[in-house]
Formats: sequence, C-alpha cells, structure tokens
Amino acid sequence: MANVSHTRGDITSHPDAPEMRERYARMLGGRDVALVDGPVFLLGLYCAVSPWILHYTTSQPALVTHNLIVGIAIGLLALGFTQTPERMYGLSWAFCAVGIWMIIAPWVVGDSPDAGVALNNIIIGALAVILGLMCTVTAAKSAPRP
Repeated sequence: MANVSHTRGDITSHPDAPEMRERYARMLGGRDVALVDGPVFLLGLYCAVSPWILHYTTSQPALVTHNLIVGIAIGLLALGFTQTPERMYGLSWAFCAVGIWMIIAPWVVGDSPDAGVALNNIIIGALAVILGLMCTVTAAKSAPRP
C-alpha cells in the first residue's frame, strides 16, 4: 500500500520561498496594531445595538438612531483598518473624535438621559478614545521618517 500521509518538510528549499517571504513581509508591513481591529469592530457592533440591549428605545428615540449610526461608522472604520491599514491609520484621530462625541452625545442629542444611558455612552466613548490613541501612537511609531 502507498504512503499517502503528508510529511512536514522544510519549505526553505522551495524555489519560491524568498518571494513568498517578501510578499508576506510586505503584506504585514503596516499591521502593527492588528490586535486593535477586532475590539474596534466589537465596540462598533455594541454601540449600534446598545439601545436594544439597555432598553431605552422608547425613552430616548434620538439616541437610538444616533448610536445605531455611530456604531455602524465605528464598524466601518474597523473594517477599513483591517482592509487597508496603510491608508486608514492616518484616520485614527477621527476615531478619537468619535469617542469624545460619544461621551457628550447623551446631553447633546438625548432628552435628559438617565444615568444608565449616559454611563453606557461614556464607557463606549472612553473605549473609543483609548483604542484610537493606541492606533494613533502605533501609526506614528511605524511611519517612515523623512
């Protein structure tokens, strides 16, 4: 009977190994904050569905629409960070601005929000600012020097 099991060999002898190594390095070149993409997307998802989780759809209808739109925007930023990091990490400061807006939005957009609604948006905003600063600092460190 023939041996059909796959044995692990050393790929360094493969003729395309240097090209594959170079392509892999080029692909991961701007991925210094790859661990931030997932939490940013989850934060956007939570922001979008938080009015239904915390049940303030009837008491704060303006904040429901606001959090849905801002949550989708945060999710799109996260997808942009994942798909084209070299272009998007320049917009990390915008993510910080979204976080600051989320902190003050209950009083600007809402109608005398209760403590739970305000605390929810403050936590979302603070996490957005922290993650945005992490992206900004890492992007500044990895930017090419003139």
